[in-house]
Amino acid sequence: MSNHSAFTVIRRRKGYAGLFLAGIINGIGDRFSQVAMLSLLLNLTGSGMAVGLTMGLRIVPYLLLAPVGGMLASKLSRKAIMVAADLLRVPFALSFLLVRSAEDVWIVYAASMALAAGEALYAPVRKSAVPLLVKLEELLAVNGLEQALTGCVLVIGAVTGGAVSLWLGSSWAFILNALSFLTTAGVIYRINFTPLNKEEGTKGQADAKQMKTQDSNRASYTSLGALIAGSLVVQIALGFELLVPLFNGLENVLISVYAIQVFGAGDLGVGLMYGAIGTGLILSMFAGRFIDKGRKAVIWGAMGCLMLEGILMILMSAAPALWTACGIYLVLTFAGGVGNACLDTALMRELPEQRQGPMFGLLAALGGALMGLSMLGAGVLLEWFDPRTVGRLGGLGYAASALLLALYWFVGRGHARRKEREEKPLPSSPTR
Repeated sequence: MSNHSAFTVIRRRKGYAGLFLAGIINGIGDRFSQVAMLSLLLNLTGSGMAVGLTMGLRIVPYLLLAPVGGMLASKLSRKAIMVAADLLRVPFALSFLLVRSAEDVWIVYAASMALAAGEALYAPVRKSAVPLLVKLEELLAVNGLEQALTGCVLVIGAVTGGAVSLWLGSSWAFILNALSFLTTAGVIYRINFTPLNKEEGTKGQADAKQMKTQDSNRASYTSLGALIAGSLVVQIALGFELLVPLFNGLENVLISVYAIQVFGAGDLGVGLMYGAIGTGLILSMFAGRFIDKGRKAVIWGAMGCLMLEGILMILMSAAPALWTACGIYLVLTFAGGVGNACLDTALMRELPEQRQGPMFGLLAALGGALMGLSMLGAGVLLEWFDPRTVGRLGGLGYAASALLLALYWFVGRGHARRKEREEKPLPSSPTR
């Protein structure tokens, strides 16, 4: 059981507290802008296709630039990258103010891609910075906080994003998003990113010190490939990113479909659904202290939570009323938050410092691309099947993924133990 609570980490680690605050401000600003942007598109074009195209275009930068951002994190100052990414996004955040008619919609597409490009560079760098600001034994609590951060953005954004656009107008939503970038740049500039674990002498840091001499991109990718081939934990993380987004996209699309089409609750139902999701993620941060911090425990925790998500998604497909659905979504996202925290913790402990940026960039690119394909697939499936059937399919996909990953982990651990026994030297015979 972990003795490091989320609130204790926030009090002790001022650097991570600043990074957490910056994430909240940035996320809420983005939510303000997204709500106003989608409303602006619908008012100008009356086309759902324009909304879909805008959301689809945001995926492209992740596929292309997330690996670049991760690689830069191992070469340049993380602080400089994040501050630059925030400042460079300010003019694009304000460019929505220039949109006056349907002829200006191209500005929305271009600015959306530019903002997504900044986030694609920013996200893996930020994630690779987290282990620098806390102790290794605090990572599980911190990754729980990272899930709570997403939940806070969802809850606060769902409540206030629409209100800002409604009462103040979409222009103020875009201005507030630009101000959020300026604010977070200032917060991050004040953070000291000197690693707390620098002198602990762990295997991961020793490997990182050795790998700092490998300056070329070729050496970086060769080492990353060797790391993937040699680490079962990294292979499991890749398995999650290859399998889970295929069904997570279905879940994301179904949130609005369930609320509007199945339960007939309209926009209020959508807001309640997202409120339940955000609450589940916030509550998940308290689970870390009850999970053993060993590597096997967090890996099994991630796979167990994924199985629970699958079961709950199947139950969700049979929910008789909106309130029941909200309750199921709260528990489902609680399990998802705990599982994500466990997986991120295992990966951060396993990766040397110089390989965290490239690996997180690779995972972000894979996850974003597959999520986009899954959301497109969900739209196709909903043309042929009713939402509850699609929900059951997603739940079965989660459960099957958990079983497959558990089997891979079990077989891989068995192979590693056999290899250790074979390589262990036989005891020498006693001399007479």
